[in-house]
Amino acid sequence: MNFSKCWLDYQPIKNVEKAFSTLSVSCSGTVVESAVQEYCLAMKAMTGSEPEVVRTESEEGVSLYLDSSLSGKDGYELRKKEKGYTVTGQSESGVLYGVFELLRLIRTEKLADLPLTGAPEMPLRIMNHWDNMDGSIERGYSGNSFFYKDYEIFYNERTEQYARMMASIGINAIVINNVNVHEKETYLITDTYLQRVKKYSDLFCRYGIRLYTSVNFAAPMELADFDNCDPLNPQVADWWKEAAKHIYECIPEFGGFLVKADSEGRPGPFTYDRTHADGANMLARAVAPYGGIVIWRCFVYNCGQDWRDTKTDRARAAYDNFIDLDGCFDDNVILQIKNGPMDFQVREPVSPLFGGLKKTNMILEVQIAQEYTGQQIDLCYLLPMWREILDFDTYAEGEGSTVLKIVKGELYGQNLCGMAAVINTGDDYNWTGNDLAAANTYGYGRLAMNPSQSPESIAREWTALTLGARVEEPVTDMLMKSWSTYEKYTSPLGIGWMVTPHYHYGPDVDGYEYDRWGTYHRADRNGLGVDRTPAGTGYTSQYNEPWPGIYADREKCPEELLLFFHYVRYDEKLKSGKTLIQHIYDTHFEGVEEVEAMIEAWRGLAPKLSADVYERVMERMERQLANAIEWRDRINTYFYRKSGAADEKGRKIYE
Repeated sequence: MNFSKCWLDYQPIKNVEKAFSTLSVSCSGTVVESAVQEYCLAMKAMTGSEPEVVRTESEEGVSLYLDSSLSGKDGYELRKKEKGYTVTGQSESGVLYGVFELLRLIRTEKLADLPLTGAPEMPLRIMNHWDNMDGSIERGYSGNSFFYKDYEIFYNERTEQYARMMASIGINAIVINNVNVHEKETYLITDTYLQRVKKYSDLFCRYGIRLYTSVNFAAPMELADFDNCDPLNPQVADWWKEAAKHIYECIPEFGGFLVKADSEGRPGPFTYDRTHADGANMLARAVAPYGGIVIWRCFVYNCGQDWRDTKTDRARAAYDNFIDLDGCFDDNVILQIKNGPMDFQVREPVSPLFGGLKKTNMILEVQIAQEYTGQQIDLCYLLPMWREILDFDTYAEGEGSTVLKIVKGELYGQNLCGMAAVINTGDDYNWTGNDLAAANTYGYGRLAMNPSQSPESIAREWTALTLGARVEEPVTDMLMKSWSTYEKYTSPLGIGWMVTPHYHYGPDVDGYEYDRWGTYHRADRNGLGVDRTPAGTGYTSQYNEPWPGIYADREKCPEELLLFFHYVRYDEKLKSGKTLIQHIYDTHFEGVEEVEAMIEAWRGLAPKLSADVYERVMERMERQLANAIEWRDRINTYFYRKSGAADEKGRKIYE
């Protein structure tokens, strides 16, 4: 086996209850059978013997039941009975989720928590793959694709393991190709590849997961020699209807399309003076007869900006493009909105679209792949960030209108909502390059299933399942501190970017400062930051009150976002009493010191970890330290040269 089993690595356990040696199954279905297989596989690994499976109801052992009256779609209930345990599911997927939950409780020695009920709190829990059919992965940091190579589609033991892993954390939708759909990938919806795509769909369906593909908006031009792709052209609409009909004939369980249009050079309806609603609805009507969904990304902005223009603001773009279309999208269209207005930076405000749209299905998009947060070299546990995003109050319907209520469907009574994440897996042995980066993969699924869980409890659970209870406390501590540490030695106070262009790893303070991407810090000899108040770009006005007044007020603005919203002089004092320039110096020195402390803590765990895991993580941490030092020295030197202000503590800053 050339891959790790990650959190599904079932290790032998002692003193296993006799009840676990029998599994009685009084329900049926393909997903139930996956639950049975998962239970048997796990118990054989943990006890050394495969449990007896009885296809009738029994008072002894573990019993699986279906009960459609159970509350919560795909919900489950676990109970202790006199001579065993019951797992009841509202659906087949509920049974599967219940079995995975029971196995977690066994492994973490928490069976005393029973009885226990659970149900997915977000309707859609999606993984977006940015895999290309040549085998590469855009923004992939853990090897090549395990779906594709040389324009062929794999199907093997590894892809089956992947489906099991995704089901175990509650994922119910997977997009199998990059949102930037290239020439060969355009053919995924044709007979060139459909039968092989069907094999993935069949696999995913066994685990309660629906398959989606990213599609090229210009497919009729590339596949059928159309001279346009105008969404209001009846012939274009008919082409998509025929394409969808054929897809669903081949793959009845097909989920639908994910679309990146009019963004970063991708084709879309703007070419024909049409709106995003025109484009999305045309596709949505093609898949609607089959229960299909169109997910339309809101990552739309001018990527040809003039750095001299201080009024055009990339942060405004998504809101400006979509707010006037609220209520114009068909019922089976979902807008996929990035967590912030820019692009997965280490710190951004929450996208104002979540507070603006009220008549449109919405999904929150986050990025597990650490494109701007260390690329799975540097440790950066992202769940604390996502927790803050979900807890953000948009005030859309008054106080308490959190992003979480929106993506759960509570605020507007929506069923097509939830979360989507750009996943971080590849064909490396450990799936995620850095073994510890798998905590983000696992954590995303667990958070989307049950967002009432704390990031710390999820970190503890992942550590216990993956690395063992002996290191649960110190590894959890490392994970919980890592986002703050990464933020300290990179870009300060929400300014973002300052990264090496294209690669996005390592510092280059002015790398994007005079470029076309709209990612500016506006540093000069007196200060830095972007004025997004009404006197500047006006971005603050896109939020509901009280946020415009808070963000536009230099004194009230949350300090961690200060430079995102304001230009601040180097000699201005922050709430800590430090000047801005001293804060920059201090945090960058602190960040390096915290990485050094992390390495020492990891060294102390060597006797409690397998040698291969220890060495792989240590190699990444040493690279992280080198990166942190480079960030510290470049940032501090840059701003010392800009400001001429010395470090009050007299530490080494290069002139």
